[in-house]
Amino acid sequence: MEYFCYHRDRLGSLALREELQQEHWSYMDRYAKELIARGPTFADDGETPTGSVHIVDLSAPCDARAFAFDEPTYQAGVYRDVLLRRWRNAIGRTMWDAPGDRGGGSRYLVLGLGQGPAADLAPPPDQDELIAYGPLLSDDGGTWLGTAVLLGAPDPDTARAVLTADRYADIEVHDWEPGGRR
Repeated sequence: MEYFCYHRDRLGSLALREELQQEHWSYMDRYAKELIARGPTFADDGETPTGSVHIVDLSAPCDARAFAFDEPTYQAGVYRDVLLRRWRNAIGRTMWDAPGDRGGGSRYLVLGLGQGPAADLAPPPDQDELIAYGPLLSDDGGTWLGTAVLLGAPDPDTARAVLTADRYADIEVHDWEPGGRR
């Protein structure tokens, strides 16, 4: 089962985040084979971290909760909240297998918080810059709750346009970059 996990930083926690970076990476190294995508999000300045995205394939919901809440920076209080949802890998690959320009350009997390009937279940055609794409689902996998996308795009508005705007209660766009030691 695949899970989307987004830890959002608590204001004023940057020093603690930096202090625990090696512990965070060591923890994530334990999940290297299960990770589909990972990396930090940033404020508009492009430098101040605002959160941490991890998409991971684990065998059970309890494993996903342990992954999200046993993480050292979560335990230490770096994060204000965690979005943890079942997710379905609609493009069937990891971020390390994604085509496109991985050496430059802007990358984004687009997070559509759903309302009403399911939308955008399949990725749009001809999207070479998609890194990860899939629906956010209820714990039992039966109800669509939104869509999470990682992609390269020239600007936030272009990134936002990957989702059907009127089908979501809110669409968030965050600067994102691939993370980890791979």
